[in-house]
Amino acid sequence: MAAIGSSMAETLKSVAGLTVPSDKLKAIQDDYLKQVTELWNQALAQSADIGLNDKRFAAPAWRDSKVSSFMAAVYLLNAQTLQRLAESLQGDEKARQRVRFAVQQWADAASPANYLAFNPEVLKKAIETKGESLQQGLQHLMHDLKQGHMSQTDERVFEVGRNVATTEGTVVFENRLFQLIEYKPLTDKVHAVPFLMVPPCINKYYILDLQPDNSVVRYLLSQGHRVFMVSWVNADESLSKVTWDDYIEEGVIRAIDVTREIAGTPQINALGFCVGGTLIATALAVLAAKGRKPVASLTLLTTFLDFADTGIMDVFVDEAMVRMREMTLGPDSPRGGGLMRGAELAATFSFLRANDLVWNYVVGNYLKGEMPPAFDLLYWNSDSTNLPGPMYAWYLRHTYLENRLCKPGSTTVCGEPVDFGVLDMPVFIYGSREDHIVPWEGAYASTQLVSGDVTFVLGASGHIAGVINPPEKKKRSHWLTGPGVRALPATAKEWFASAQEQPGSWWPVWAEWLARQSGAKVAAPRQPGSAAHRPIEPAPGRYVLKKA
Repeated sequence: MAAIGSSMAETLKSVAGLTVPSDKLKAIQDDYLKQVTELWNQALAQSADIGLNDKRFAAPAWRDSKVSSFMAAVYLLNAQTLQRLAESLQGDEKARQRVRFAVQQWADAASPANYLAFNPEVLKKAIETKGESLQQGLQHLMHDLKQGHMSQTDERVFEVGRNVATTEGTVVFENRLFQLIEYKPLTDKVHAVPFLMVPPCINKYYILDLQPDNSVVRYLLSQGHRVFMVSWVNADESLSKVTWDDYIEEGVIRAIDVTREIAGTPQINALGFCVGGTLIATALAVLAAKGRKPVASLTLLTTFLDFADTGIMDVFVDEAMVRMREMTLGPDSPRGGGLMRGAELAATFSFLRANDLVWNYVVGNYLKGEMPPAFDLLYWNSDSTNLPGPMYAWYLRHTYLENRLCKPGSTTVCGEPVDFGVLDMPVFIYGSREDHIVPWEGAYASTQLVSGDVTFVLGASGHIAGVINPPEKKKRSHWLTGPGVRALPATAKEWFASAQEQPGSWWPVWAEWLARQSGAKVAAPRQPGSAAHRPIEPAPGRYVLKKA
């Protein structure tokens, strides 16, 4: 209560201290009055085009109704004006971020498109279907309430192991935190150095193995790599006291050791995606402190090591929020632990892009009574995962709140001080330019923490779509370090100023880099596992099938 009270007092104080300069305020007011007058005059003149340049109002029904088009245009003007006011605020930066976020959430929620009475497209469909669309929408709402989350895709189309996560493989090890999958090679010969993938533990692993034409796993196999995958458990009450240290020691370090044992190699190549990258970098720093260097090269995809610039996520994190999690889910809670529910995490991430991932489906699913189209990526997105409370609370405090993990010796994990500067292997770092979860500038910051030779590549699009970009699709583009740049600059802005844009996927650049780290080709193994680690069950395994 003391932490919450102190935080609320500080928040109110910082918000109260925000001001809009008088000259900017007057300019915004004058612009608003001018534009609203023009809209009113256009409405009186019954103008055919009132200027609705927004996809929410793209349907002809909005323009066919003068009242609806005027209402939508005024809404857009009001939202734009409020956002201009929020952007013009001066004062504490975190308070400014919170006001901007609150204004954006209100603006998104207040759209007339979101409400039955004000959406002419919805009303027209209800009349044409004699109310059947509303009946269907109510059925969709009841279905989503029952399943515990909003449907973003037609989930009936997909089944893990049948048409997503289909690459052939075998579970060759398991403990309480993860299963290790060894995939069947697609080539007669494979690189001598095996490859281990560590996905984020807040999601299921199969984002890296969606379908054959967009599977990172299959792509690596086709390039002649021997691939292993960590499949994290979906935590239940039996794991409610598991810590960050447990995820490092029993999770990542154990996966590294088992992969080495099965392959019979002193070193492996490794990849971490998002939180998986934070986990594996921490594990490697712990191992280095113990005098061990079992990883020959490291790939980090949309990963934070330095949490100084976390973008919009910073809005949610303060001392009171973290303390509340520690006292309800963490080691200080009455039961000494708990679970961070996957549905809550999924909802938080969805509201970061509320128009696309929330209100779009409110209108389509419930007001229009339509089933969203089948989309493998959104099916994966809805397949959320629970996290152990103590692990989650430690992560929040030491990264987002205090940013201690990147400060050498500031944090101890598994009894060892963490220093990313000891990571002297070649490192490939990827960021996505429109990433709202790990802003690419935050991903770039990792280039300044490790001591090995670093390659940085920036891809177009967002946190997931930027990563899952197979070359055959010939979509998007990527940026490479400019010619003549010998050392990566200190800041992302400096790097981008000289970077060169290239068409298409960044995967071939990564594949070429990875091949140089992977040794000569040897005969592919005939059977999965080893004498000490015998096959347990076919991929995708039991752990990934468990629903939150």
